[in-house]
Amino acid sequence: METYYYSQFNHAVVHVALFDDVTNAAAIRSRIVQAARNLGVDGNTEREAVNFAFIDARLISSPLHLQTAIYQALLSEAQGQLRTKTVHSEILWALNPTNNITEAIRRYGVSDESTTLIVARVDVSDTPDLQCRMCDVIQGCMVPFQALVKMTDWTIIKKHYKLDSESALKEVQGNLDRERSIIDNIVVSSVAMKNVMA
Repeated sequence: METYYYSQFNHAVVHVALFDDVTNAAAIRSRIVQAARNLGVDGNTEREAVNFAFIDARLISSPLHLQTAIYQALLSEAQGQLRTKTVHSEILWALNPTNNITEAIRRYGVSDESTTLIVARVDVSDTPDLQCRMCDVIQGCMVPFQALVKMTDWTIIKKHYKLDSESALKEVQGNLDRERSIIDNIVVSSVAMKNVMA
């Protein structure tokens, strides 16, 4: 698990973990939906149990891509301009190339078929036992963040960002490392500029 500190945002602390071989994605998704519907103490308890951003790891091109989305979500929250209900869903919105919130959650959030997930928790202080709480929700293996490079699905990223006709990619066709670097630059720049363009 990695931890990022953002002192400029009310001393926000963001914990991020990468999971592989996730076997209960459908149950996690169902649990999130139920937590949103439940009222009272039981609803509050369940919402706290799943109070994370569950991100499809296949759609993250680099740690910088994720960190840029987190930063943009924190910035929106600090300015009182969240477009979604929580900072966690705002991270998903920031990752999506369009402004459609439902599409962002469907594309970048946990789906019934997800087998790789990035789980992020935004807080104002270090949360005790956070890693155990993540593992209580997710049935899978927590792996080092360096494993993300093997999980990224570049074809889907190109499709979502409509990069198939991108001239910069055509110029480096056949050079896989250079192509992925260009895609990552485009995606990170898109996330960084999204608040300005929205």
